[in-house]
Amino acid sequence: MKVTIDGHEIEVEPGTTILQAARMIGGEVVPPAMCYYSKLKGSGGKCRCCLVEVSKGSEADPRPMPKLMASCVTGCMDGMEVNSSASPRVEEARKSVTEFLLINHPLDCPVCDQAGECDLQNLSFQHGKSETRFIEEKRTFEPEDIGDKIQLHMNRCILCQRCVQVADQLTDGRVHGVMNRGDHAQISTCISTAIDNEFSGNMIDVCPVGALTDKTFRFKSRVWFNKPYNAHRDCDKCCGKTTVWMFGDEIQRVTARKDEFHEVEDFICNTCRFDKKDVKDWVIEGPRKFEKFSVINRNKYAIHPPKVEIQTEAQILLGREQDMKKISMVDVPLKTNGNSKS
Repeated sequence: MKVTIDGHEIEVEPGTTILQAARMIGGEVVPPAMCYYSKLKGSGGKCRCCLVEVSKGSEADPRPMPKLMASCVTGCMDGMEVNSSASPRVEEARKSVTEFLLINHPLDCPVCDQAGECDLQNLSFQHGKSETRFIEEKRTFEPEDIGDKIQLHMNRCILCQRCVQVADQLTDGRVHGVMNRGDHAQISTCISTAIDNEFSGNMIDVCPVGALTDKTFRFKSRVWFNKPYNAHRDCDKCCGKTTVWMFGDEIQRVTARKDEFHEVEDFICNTCRFDKKDVKDWVIEGPRKFEKFSVINRNKYAIHPPKVEIQTEAQILLGREQDMKKISMVDVPLKTNGNSKS
């Protein structure tokens, strides 16, 4: 099937969604996604960040779809034409969705461990507004320890439900989920039951915001002060392929490797994530690559920033030397008359 997105034509297999087709093209064509996760079955359709405009349904039915469609759950049709970043209607919708997601979100970026690698931060930077129209009181929750090494900050949660799906699909027994309904909905454990399984740490990696944080790394450092390296070890529970974040010779945290869309390539166990913080435990492969303009890349490895040259117009400096002589303090000999007394 042939699909056209923002003027880029691509051939896809039947069953491919618009978001997947856009990711095949790459670049600015790719819609943002806060809830969709290619590694998790049934994800998508919740955050509405990936809305696109379908200007032509298919060759068989060329009528445009009247409403904006969630690209993560809308399948491609042969001859379909889609407008993503090129549509003013889509841009306005994404600004509205971003504003909606930030209604209850606190301004925790200066203290949040997710700062610098936060998908909501990137979304807000691109589609957010500098002011808010929300005058009601924000809902607030106390931080909750939902596991031995995981802390939940419900104030930051956008209810993408990725963590719930990870627990459903990676573990035998899920003990947390979405409680209540409407604006009272929240992520929590059943009767304060602690999450205790070998792959629970992956909930931290799939969380697009700072709602789930690693207690072993909490307030230790900012991510742009660490140097991320690909590393691996022999593990009988998982693949053992990780990214270790180092500050000098110290490994401050361990995460799963992520692709260009910030999705985990292979899930890792809690032993690799929390217990192996010694350099001797790992085989360091080399520096981890990130997006060119990522804050994590600043001052890392062999990056040489361009030299800044300030060129001042010559006319601005005309007469500057003469002015300096006029206003400068110059020693002038005092004139005295003959009647002066010594």
